[in-house]
Amino acid sequence: MALQLQNTLTGEKEPFIPLDKNRVTVYLCGPTVYNYAHIGNARPAVVFDVLNRLLRHHYPQVVFARNITDVDDKINKQSQQSGQSIQAISGKYAQAYNEDLASLNVLPPDIEPHATEHIAEMIIMIETLIDKQHAYEQDGHVLFDVTTYPEYGQLSKRDLDDMRAGARVDVADYKKNPGDFVLWKPSTDDLPGWESPWGRGRPGWHIECSAMAAKHLGEVIDIHCGGQDLIFPHHENEIAQSCCANDQPLFARYWLHNGFITMSDQKMSKSLGNIELIRDVVDKHGGEVVRWVLLNAHYRQSANWSTDSIHQAQKTLDRLYRILADFSHIKTQETAPDKELVAALNDDLNTPKAFARLIALAKTLQKTESSAELTEIKGRLMSSAQILGVLQQNPTQWFDDKQVTDKNIKSTIEQLLKEREIARTEKNWQRSDDIRDELDTMGVVIEDTADGTNWHFK
Repeated sequence: MALQLQNTLTGEKEPFIPLDKNRVTVYLCGPTVYNYAHIGNARPAVVFDVLNRLLRHHYPQVVFARNITDVDDKINKQSQQSGQSIQAISGKYAQAYNEDLASLNVLPPDIEPHATEHIAEMIIMIETLIDKQHAYEQDGHVLFDVTTYPEYGQLSKRDLDDMRAGARVDVADYKKNPGDFVLWKPSTDDLPGWESPWGRGRPGWHIECSAMAAKHLGEVIDIHCGGQDLIFPHHENEIAQSCCANDQPLFARYWLHNGFITMSDQKMSKSLGNIELIRDVVDKHGGEVVRWVLLNAHYRQSANWSTDSIHQAQKTLDRLYRILADFSHIKTQETAPDKELVAALNDDLNTPKAFARLIALAKTLQKTESSAELTEIKGRLMSSAQILGVLQQNPTQWFDDKQVTDKNIKSTIEQLLKEREIARTEKNWQRSDDIRDELDTMGVVIEDTADGTNWHFK
């Protein structure tokens, strides 16, 4: 089966045909670097890392870009609260983000453009939009006039006439229309800013990606990826300003969007206080376990982060690594990935089906007796795992790391139980209940008996 992708723009699954088969271009919206990244940020990076690997299997050259947004009001706020410079904050968290993704076996991008290094390109694009009467200046701001682009709303399936000011649309006196969005805004002396034809200021969020993608990938790119939450307004606005500035009917030919993370079937959000940082969950469970959970649901569906999904991923990977350990004496032959597994991924990145095929290959390895076949099957298993970004460790190292992880988890549980006992002795029932809830989140069941407290995993 040839590669087919669900295109958000058309709402249909379509055969993937690149503009240039010798240079496939992909752009993924990266992070705004003002804090450590959480597992919701990890999902698009992991999902579209599989796409990146799959494309490299099919084509001789893939240019994969993932940006860093290092100028943003969130970074400014963090700077004001912490007393650290904006550069120190963005530099620290950009490095942390890349370290976190490396722990999840995510390949580094070919290009990692930083917004602050492309201010000149943004200013030129904004000037072009003004010259073509798609943008206007008002009170030090430059805004895109959405009424000048009849196709506005095509990605999000929104009718411009029906759009009203709401939670996701800023309403300001300097706007001609409620849906007009900022391309440039003024900066006070205490905020980062650059000189421009409209005074000292800084770019709006949306123009950054358009300018960086155009510079590094071209005016029309093959694939643009990101989370579902970016469809509107971010990606919708990218399309409008890019098409109008470049006089192109399309900005990206295929748009792919991943689903959200749920925490034990509950949407992950800061307001609910159920945010999990990538580095924390990797420390607890290991990078490949986290990666398996994030890929074990189809990318367009929500992925459930729960005790059960984590334990299931751990058990599956333990079983696979145990098989590899049993056959460590078999030399790995360089072999093409399994055709059935590649076919599953060609079907709009069907990672659950690909995982099932990977497990089936491992079982076949167990049952095979011919040494020639063992070499071929193990090679096919490992090259298939490479596309999925799993089974990348030596089995011995895997089980050594697992013992350390298990020991650390046990130590944490025992420490919490001691704290709970102290709280109960002091009749601090709220603290006791909080610790029980924390243990429950870790998948630990506690039983108070006359002889003390016993515990076990669910």
